[in-house]
Amino acid sequence: MNRFNGIVWTLVLTAIPCVAQNNVDGFVARLYKDPGQTMPYRLFIPKDYDQNQKYPLILWLHGAGSVGKDNLKQISGASRLGTHTWTAPENQAKHPAFVVAPQCPQNLGCWDNSQTRDPGPHLLAVLKILNALRTEFSIDSERIYVAGQSMGGYGTWDLITKRPDLFAAAIPLCGGGNTALAAAARDVPIWAFHGDADPTVPVEQSRRMIAAVNQAGGHPRYTEYKGVGHNVWERAFKEPGLVDWLFSQRK
Repeated sequence: MNRFNGIVWTLVLTAIPCVAQNNVDGFVARLYKDPGQTMPYRLFIPKDYDQNQKYPLILWLHGAGSVGKDNLKQISGASRLGTHTWTAPENQAKHPAFVVAPQCPQNLGCWDNSQTRDPGPHLLAVLKILNALRTEFSIDSERIYVAGQSMGGYGTWDLITKRPDLFAAAIPLCGGGNTALAAAARDVPIWAFHGDADPTVPVEQSRRMIAAVNQAGGHPRYTEYKGVGHNVWERAFKEPGLVDWLFSQRK
């Protein structure tokens, strides 16, 4: 039995042999379950994990192309850079960290409805997974980060505007959100990315959110790539200094 923001629930979090391999590139397949909902997710545990040491954690929210229940697409294909950037040996050697990648089961309502002020059922499941991992492992609550692309970029904006107290930094890629809620994220370090030729998520979506956070007194970073389309992640995760920037952020 666990409690999160006044909500009590019963969890079953297990490592399971899903349709995909149980362990892929160090990401173990797990399943979140509570009454009426399940959510597959992958968890990367740092090599030589020491429970006496506090570790940062990166939450990755995938895009629409990775929805499903195979517990694999959210760490492969278009999502691979969003997960494997942090687990690259050179980055783990310098910044040992957990990486968790849940898989949303459907496009509709995933990750959330930006127009509501509270997380919907899928983001609530993500928050419960995070809370359970903080109980199970030695996670540094001052260094929990969130990143996501496209649909996951929207989810990233939703999380930091609805639960800004939880995250030390955020990287929303080619996403958008509710500008009416943007002020809540003014104290969250943000580095957002978008291509100005994006045919799927108009670049104005990121521009509006960045402008709203600035207007509220925040200081977000924003990189807009001229002539780049929707696959902005292929440029963003090669951005010099991105990894060090993320891990330098603390609440």
